[in-house]
Amino acid sequence: MRHLKKTLLVFMTSTTMLLTACNASFFEAKNKEEVEEAANMQEAEVEEEKTEAEQEYALTAEMLNIIETEDGVNYIQNPENIQVLVNKDHSLPIGYRPADLVIPDVKFSFEEKHEKKLMRKEAAEALKLMFNAALEEGVEIVAVSGFRSFERQQQVYTASVETSGAEHAQQAVAEPGKSEHQTGLTMDVSSIENSYKLDQNFGEVEAGKWLADHCSEYGFIIRYPEGKENITGYMYEPWHIRYVGEDVAKDIYSLGLSFEEYVQLVEE
Repeated sequence: MRHLKKTLLVFMTSTTMLLTACNASFFEAKNKEEVEEAANMQEAEVEEEKTEAEQEYALTAEMLNIIETEDGVNYIQNPENIQVLVNKDHSLPIGYRPADLVIPDVKFSFEEKHEKKLMRKEAAEALKLMFNAALEEGVEIVAVSGFRSFERQQQVYTASVETSGAEHAQQAVAEPGKSEHQTGLTMDVSSIENSYKLDQNFGEVEAGKWLADHCSEYGFIIRYPEGKENITGYMYEPWHIRYVGEDVAKDIYSLGLSFEEYVQLVEE
């Protein structure tokens, strides 16, 4: 009997030690697994943050203006860049004319042949897609004025100064060389419900509202948005759309920025 008790005691002691060792190994493995899992999660979060930072803006440094200053004027050296920023501070080369101008296959507010029907090929194709998408939803938008040469812009600006004065002209019409129309990436648009006029009422009609909500899906932005006049230097123009490419346009739309503000974010 004493021998049996001794054997039982040895067995229980061994079992207890084995269980203790197993439990220790189990908890050690579990802790190791939890540590590894936490490390993996942290690494994944870092990678995600890195990816988000890298993809924060569609516009990259390579897309920004290359500038050379001459006689106090900042001349853009890469005007063919789809994301070129043309404004009162950045001028296109005198006489610049895009090499890929075409007439977009869309409805215009006039029939006669004119250079203002022209757009750069990529922008013209996007314009057609956008107009067709609007039509599918029962909204008709028409093109009014696209490309404008340096010489033509000079005539328009001079006429505006003579009619309304220099101060008003500065807010409504770009100086020669500083007009987006010369890039071939811009089109002024309207609709029959707005009598084909280019005025701020266009922003209140169905076509203008549709354009503001959907133009970014096709690579366009409302270039001179309401409330950004002190930044863009021009009055609100709901009819003036500018092609910058889909990714950049969606960025600008989602952030609620003007083109100038968006470029500044990228530069910073």
